[in-house]
Amino acid sequence: MNRRELILLLGGAMAAAPPLRAQQRAMPVIGYLISGSPGPTAPSLAAFRQGLGETGYVEGQNVAIEYRWAEGRYDRLPALAADLVGRKVDVITTGAIPATRAAKDATSTIPIVFLTGTDPVADRLVASLARPGGNLTGVTVLNVELMPKRLELISELIPNAKTIALLVNPNNSNAEAIIADVQQAARAKEMQLHILKAGSEGEIESAFASFVQLRAGALVVGGDAFFTSRRAQLVTVASRYAVLAIYEYREFPDAGGLISYGPSLTGTWRQLGIYAGRILKGAKPTDLPVQQPTTFELVINLNTAKALGLKIPPSILARADEVIE
Repeated sequence: MNRRELILLLGGAMAAAPPLRAQQRAMPVIGYLISGSPGPTAPSLAAFRQGLGETGYVEGQNVAIEYRWAEGRYDRLPALAADLVGRKVDVITTGAIPATRAAKDATSTIPIVFLTGTDPVADRLVASLARPGGNLTGVTVLNVELMPKRLELISELIPNAKTIALLVNPNNSNAEAIIADVQQAARAKEMQLHILKAGSEGEIESAFASFVQLRAGALVVGGDAFFTSRRAQLVTVASRYAVLAIYEYREFPDAGGLISYGPSLTGTWRQLGIYAGRILKGAKPTDLPVQQPTTFELVINLNTAKALGLKIPPSILARADEVIE
């Protein structure tokens, strides 16, 4: 074989071989769409990464994550969701119902793993809990359903309170459902209920000032991703106005809040990480049942109670999963 024939042969072989990039398997990408802000949601993200790790995925090694934060601006979520869809991510993980709705509206093909505080069947996110159907599955933390229980706990904590207040985020599509459930529970206890609304940092301050003017005995904080992301501000303002308040997650008493009742937030995000990893491995959302919490944490901050001059009844202390001293 002469030199000319050798060059032609090598050239033909190179042309027939696919490019090196095409031979390499691209790293899968997860879209992480969150209603809140990075700082306050850091423990949830750590739990999500833990769940991913349990399925064999480590960020930066064999999976990439595209982060999108609405920072409490729910009106930004549709554009953020559309951006992730445009980037053709392999799965989208959403925190709370506003982000989930935005992702659902943006795609009917990319798998979505969601966290919601309501009934996902009633919200038409899935066909059923056991067989979700479509491209969505995830975890519901039952925040709306747990609101009457929180009212019951705060009324047991302060038995003489005949007037209480409920704080909701008017930008949350579930605000009316939360109000309706708590109003029904308040009527059953013959308690007067005032509704306070806050959808921004400034409105949180105004809501607490209104609470003081109402002379209400206690405050029930509605389940909402914005409130969770602003928990430091909420507990600080509650302390300043000496407000006795009950919250949804243990992260609030950890930050100085009085009492909380609800599922484990980090446990929920760990499950979302597991589901995202399973989908990357080939599982279909319709084959992954929507998970519901089976245990709920009652957490009390005794230091805050003492600062408020409140004695916690033994009946509540005995049921507490953790007492912060």
